[in-house]
Amino acid sequence: MSNNSGIFNRFSGKGVYPHQLAWILLLPFRNFYLSPRKLIKRMNLRQDCVVLELGCGPGYFSPFVAQAIPDGKLFLTDIQPEMLAKAEMRLKKKNISNVELIFCDGQSLPFEDNFFNCIYLVTVLGEIVEKETYTKEMYRILKPGGVLSISEQGGDPDSLQLDVVKDIFLPAGFVFDRVFGKSKTFTANFIRP
Repeated sequence: MSNNSGIFNRFSGKGVYPHQLAWILLLPFRNFYLSPRKLIKRMNLRQDCVVLELGCGPGYFSPFVAQAIPDGKLFLTDIQPEMLAKAEMRLKKKNISNVELIFCDGQSLPFEDNFFNCIYLVTVLGEIVEKETYTKEMYRILKPGGVLSISEQGGDPDSLQLDVVKDIFLPAGFVFDRVFGKSKTFTANFIRP
């Protein structure tokens, strides 16, 4: 199998999105599914929030979220250093400085307990292999009363339905708050009590 066919298989199948095709994730057509403005509104962010984007990819949502929290800070994580490099370049071009980029190993999240006001994942949850491990980590690093926001898109090979998302987070102690959108394309918010 050639390298290009392997990349295509990762693009069209389940698993981690190939960094070689990151440019597709930056195309404005994503706004039809979920615009950055809509995502920010759904997360109900305050200007001083400390926020984690888990699986930031090339940073499609990142500049907008960082600008929505001028007195706070946005942390970006990804398991692909190439994706973090693309996100960093995008943020530098926009002169956004209230952001920190962190490479993650897919097993743990290198943050203190009760650190974040909000954690969000956009079409990433289905790509996470160690869901139970990461769920416990998200609970640990989210402040009590903090929001965990999960956005899924129908048609994505790794997309999860709302019932499956609830089955992942409710046993870990999260409380389901609300859902925005339709059955296969939605944002589900959970609260850490």
